[in-house]
Amino acid sequence: MPEPDPGSHPAVDPASDRLVIAPGLAIDPSEIEEKFVRASGPGGQNVNKVATAVELRFDVDRSTALRDDVKARLRALAGRRITEQGVLVIQAQRFRTQARNRADALERLVALIRESLEPPRKRIATRPTRASQVRRLASKQRRGALKRTRTGSDVND
Repeated sequence: MPEPDPGSHPAVDPASDRLVIAPGLAIDPSEIEEKFVRASGPGGQNVNKVATAVELRFDVDRSTALRDDVKARLRALAGRRITEQGVLVIQAQRFRTQARNRADALERLVALIRESLEPPRKRIATRPTRASQVRRLASKQRRGALKRTRTGSDVND
């Protein structure tokens, strides 16, 4: 995965300062809450002094920018990263600097929302081929015959 450019923010509209997700869809920065905490992992002596890890919180249920169907898909995609209150929590601590971790967290939020924008494809029902049906039935016959050979043995216990 490419590293975010330090100090830059993914897809921020400079005129409105909104986070652009897709054409016609942008999130107001007031809907995103960022908290900086101490990170584990690399960082040398700095790791215990500077809060470089980012905990990004986005309230999916209260967001005015997202449609209901997108919110539902986002909840499903987020899995255990979403709280019972509908708040999406993204933690970023891959990098040593606060700016890069912040950009990484925002980029992951944008990617998750973009993925939820796409409706799932409809499944086209297909029937098994005749050959696959024959193979399955032949396999069942072989397995049944094997099991029949195991019964009726005269082994005294």
